[in-house]
Amino acid sequence: MANNTFTKPSFWSRRLILGTTVSGAVIFFIVGIVFWGGFNTAMEATNTTEFCIGCHEMEDNVYQEYKPTIHFANRTGVRAGCPDCHVPKPWIHKIVRKIQASKEVFSWLTGKLDTKEKFNEHRFELAQSVWHAMKSTDSRECRNCHNFESMNPEFQKPRARKQHLNAFETGQTCIDCHKGIAHHNVRDKLSDEELEKLEAPNPDYIREVPQAYREGLARVEAKEAAAAAKVKEEKMAEKVKTEQKIAAAVEEALANAISSKGSKAATSKSSKGSASAAPAASNINVDWSKASSKDIGVFYPGTASIEWILGRRHGGKRAFTKGDRCIECHGEEIADIGNNIVSGESEKKLEPNVIPGKRGHIDVTIDSTHDAENLYLRFSWADGEHAAVPFVDGGKMDPENPMKLAFMLATDDVEYADRAGCWGTCHADANSMPFAPDADTLKGSDLAKRLKFDTGSGTGVTKYLKETRTKLELKGRGGKSLGGWDKLKDQSEIDAAQKANQFMDVVRYKSGTKEVEDGQILAERDMHKGMGAVVEASLKNGTWSVVVKRKLKSDKAGDVSIEAGKVYNFGFAIHDDYSSARYHHVSFGYKLALDNADAEVNATKQ
Repeated sequence: MANNTFTKPSFWSRRLILGTTVSGAVIFFIVGIVFWGGFNTAMEATNTTEFCIGCHEMEDNVYQEYKPTIHFANRTGVRAGCPDCHVPKPWIHKIVRKIQASKEVFSWLTGKLDTKEKFNEHRFELAQSVWHAMKSTDSRECRNCHNFESMNPEFQKPRARKQHLNAFETGQTCIDCHKGIAHHNVRDKLSDEELEKLEAPNPDYIREVPQAYREGLARVEAKEAAAAAKVKEEKMAEKVKTEQKIAAAVEEALANAISSKGSKAATSKSSKGSASAAPAASNINVDWSKASSKDIGVFYPGTASIEWILGRRHGGKRAFTKGDRCIECHGEEIADIGNNIVSGESEKKLEPNVIPGKRGHIDVTIDSTHDAENLYLRFSWADGEHAAVPFVDGGKMDPENPMKLAFMLATDDVEYADRAGCWGTCHADANSMPFAPDADTLKGSDLAKRLKFDTGSGTGVTKYLKETRTKLELKGRGGKSLGGWDKLKDQSEIDAAQKANQFMDVVRYKSGTKEVEDGQILAERDMHKGMGAVVEASLKNGTWSVVVKRKLKSDKAGDVSIEAGKVYNFGFAIHDDYSSARYHHVSFGYKLALDNADAEVNATKQ
């Protein structure tokens, strides 16, 4: 008889899923832990900056470029190393990236990048790979640290606030603007088409502006408005005091003049009306206490032109072409821009002819008012120390005129005037600019009969508007000069532009010769006298004061008539310290209107 006794298997011998015993499962579990631990250990070991720079190709090249940047050392001590920027944190993406890295290992094994020369040879290729990767992931690795929800606009410059807000609303991503922040930038090697494609907004990246960001914007705008109001209040109080002193001085002078006239009644006629008896009569009698006041900084622009603004070297090109005004991004950094350019140290290389000691910016106060017939503007600013020009005999470009002032007015019919003011008249091929044609070229040009290349102080190519040219060269490919001086339209088209108000009204004053010029800019600068402005200027106690009286309405061609209820584009320039041509200080574009508090230059009624 068979023995049917059943022996119960031990705990470790019990079978589980798929016939696996408990002991086998435990062994597999332990092995799995060891394997996974080892895998993760190896993974993390390769996820360090030290590992990344373990070969001299990385340590001698990209690491040395990275060390001086803010990602290596900064005021907070928060460092972003190689894996923070180049290795994804999500596990799946991390594994994919590690697999892709095998190609880089192969390049190391084959010596593809083993010298600085070889690395630089392939730098553009490597940079493109990173740019496209970051573009495709909405700059995922950037956002590991730079969380949009955590951004505080109160600690950002106005330009940064504007650009980030634009990024939220249009679908820009970090890498669109922030190339070359850790390594040498080779962005300029991209063609214009490649650059446009790479930096184009992606609708998929449009996101709601974070509530915290909106709240921060409201706070910083309120602070800035309060600070501006306080400064304005202080300025107005100082202005009232100054006006009172001036009025008292005039009253005293007139009283002394009357007294002197009475005491000398018996003297010869030649003594009557002597210049020393009383101050010269003014043709501009205005109660400046009724004027509004605006502080506007002008800065040294170097060789920056409208072509430069519309070109790839200008980081704000996209915002500008979209319609943003220059002051929206740069209004709070005017002094910094000017000081940077005038020093010759600007990364944009906008000043090749440095004038030692020339100031980079000038703070100007503009008082504006009007009556029934005239607009009155008073420009006031501190005179500067003389800075001799090293490349001009005698150190003065215009020895006859210590100062010149010009301002322009235009309607929105002129392209770019609404955002750049008079900047649209400044071109890269104008007189003294980098692409200005030489005298022989101008003399031999078919346009010499149509354009005044050889007359007046504007010898050469003067200012002009885009509306009068068939094309502006912006890219400069194949050695082409930027600008469009020689691409003049037919006269019929220029006449049509004139009728369509596509011109800029310009008034210019020269302090030495006392000459007042009134005209327009269209195909060129044409000082045809216009409505005839009246200007009085003085330099007292180190302060320039230039008062302009200009009729509001005119029926002359090239004049902009100013009407209530309308807003006009306004810009001005100061040639101080005997300067000429492009070596001046300029403003951004502002708005001028009558009795309109929303306009930066608000001419209030007498």
